Amino acid sequence: MPHPAPYTLLVQHAAQVLTLAGGLTSRPLAGPHLRDWTIIERGYVACVDDIIVAVGAMDDLDLARLGPETRLVDATGCVVMPGLVECHTHLVFGGNRAHEFERKLRGESYLDILAGGGGILSTVRATRAAPEAELLANALHHLDGFRRYGVTTVEAKSGYGLDRDTELRLVRVAREAGRQQPVRVVPTFLGAHVVPPEFREAGPQAYVDFILREVLSDLKGEAAFVDIFCEKGAFPLDVSRYYLEQAHHMGFGLKIHAEQLHDLGGCEMAAALGATSVDHCDYLTPAAATRIAQQTQGQTVAVLLPLVPLFLRQEKYASGREFIDNGLPVAISTDFNPGSCPSKNLWLALSIACLKMGFTPKEAVAAATLNAAWAIGLAADCGSLEPGKRADVLVLNVGSVAEIPYWLGENPVREVIIGGQYQ
Repeated sequence: MPHPAPYTLLVQHAAQVLTLAGGLTSRPLAGPHLRDWTIIERGYVACVDDIIVAVGAMDDLDLARLGPETRLVDATGCVVMPGLVECHTHLVFGGNRAHEFERKLRGESYLDILAGGGGILSTVRATRAAPEAELLANALHHLDGFRRYGVTTVEAKSGYGLDRDTELRLVRVAREAGRQQPVRVVPTFLGAHVVPPEFREAGPQAYVDFILREVLSDLKGEAAFVDIFCEKGAFPLDVSRYYLEQAHHMGFGLKIHAEQLHDLGGCEMAAALGATSVDHCDYLTPAAATRIAQQTQGQTVAVLLPLVPLFLRQEKYASGREFIDNGLPVAISTDFNPGSCPSKNLWLALSIACLKMGFTPKEAVAAATLNAAWAIGLAADCGSLEPGKRADVLVLNVGSVAEIPYWLGENPVREVIIGGQYQ
């Protein structure tokens, strides 16, 4: 019988290894499972090439698998955990909206700025005008920033083109950015972000018909998910339902921006259609969350974005504690974008989720790793430290899981390993 391959990488002597293992395996973590996963005190993580092959306590380490080529990482006093998974970002765009920041500080609302031709439409103008090389350079810059925060997988939405050619270019740029650096990029098509100026008179229905007729067929194999912004000033509930139904028939996975500013019923509608995630959810009621959890048997993830109401100076945050207690799986992301969250600091999002949404530290970590991986269909490959998964591993300059959200706004990352390779 052949001997097992020697370890190529060993992260050892960790104060805590946050495995995210030991809970549910066939669906996202929900209820008490969100905090009942296994922490190994004084542990190790061993990899062969780009795959995790063993996780355990130092006393159980198989010394026979150490060889002269094994790279040893001393994690004494540190937390070791899976790479963060960003499951809701708007990675590719032109320009920025710093010029609107003061308007928000003077009291103008997100929807007021959008109605006046600013907001998303401002970024659409800048993105349409930007050369593809500039968009790619910007995306690579942002991915480098995410990597420094310990993010090893990023979902990247389009949505700042709102015409056929620009939207396809944004998906193409996201895919190319993923090829040029180590952070994995998962494109999502958000062509139905808002109604573009060219369709202002024709209206939302005419615009989604255009997308269905002229754009989606060219995205097969390029983007696994389609998304839509169901909100006042964007797309009403009936048009959102029609669009998602048609996209589902075309073979796309479904996502939705819903219940961000009003309770329109978009989350329940999308979940009933089998959406992988429902995102924002600040105005989703606990009762509706319970219905979603029951109707979908815990398969649809509510992606919560705590930095958005913080940046927009809103009082309403998603009812995370109630969602968890009522059995709805939850994930946490930044919603990195130029208008409502120009931040890549997912650690800060975890802290705000604890402070404003009622998460515990263990729940927050699970929401930004394993459940975030479920929200983009990659839970079989990342989000936890388990044999067989991709070797995306972080070493943190903190000694316990409780410290992660405690150090408000700090980046605790000491080492980032993606696919078994130091970054």
